[in-house]
Amino acid sequence: SLVGLPDGTLWATGANDSGQLGQGTPGDRSVPMQVELGGRLLSLSASPSHSLAVRSDGTVWAWGSNSSGQLGDGTTSNRLAPVQVQGLRGVVMVAAGSSHSVAVRYDGTVWAWGSNNYGQLGDGTTNNRLVPVQVSGLSGVVTIAAGQYHSLAVRSDGTVWAWGSNNYGQLGDGTTNTRLEPVQVSGLSGVVTIAAGQYHSLAVRSDGTVWAW
Repeated sequence: SLVGLPDGTLWATGANDSGQLGQGTPGDRSVPMQVELGGRLLSLSASPSHSLAVRSDGTVWAWGSNSSGQLGDGTTSNRLAPVQVQGLRGVVMVAAGSSHSVAVRYDGTVWAWGSNNYGQLGDGTTNNRLVPVQVSGLSGVVTIAAGQYHSLAVRSDGTVWAWGSNNYGQLGDGTTNTRLEPVQVSGLSGVVTIAAGQYHSLAVRSDGTVWAW
């Protein structure tokens, strides 16, 4: 598990089989130890095997499993300590999927990297990406989420957009078709926050109601 403290430091404890605790050495940790980010923590997200952090300078740092390029450093080598995601600045939020990563920049654009076998990077292909690529046709995004093989975004107009695996209808577009680029979730507006499970998605509207698909 990862915990960010109010002072901007990041602490980790638990399983470390892929280096996901960012300690620089292998081995599980039974007590929290600080992750050295080299700067103040702004935002973080973690999958079971890799971790992402945004520093206050807008750079993204990643560590742990990298088999599909989900650390965004141009390689597929696992990393035991944080490495900087290449070519990405001005980031305000990150989301870690099973083996892919998603980020939203201050300008509302969305970027993704790692595994893309179901189109979860939203760039119109199924090619894995070792460095970030921009999600196609998506702007004005304020928040994001990443499931196992799908991704979600909320735009400033309160609409929700989804892409990637859709075998259980987790994209909410009324089909079970995989989508390689973002499609709008049907009949849903006024959304303020979202969450992505393994094969399902959730949204909270401004009226406090919760919606799921």
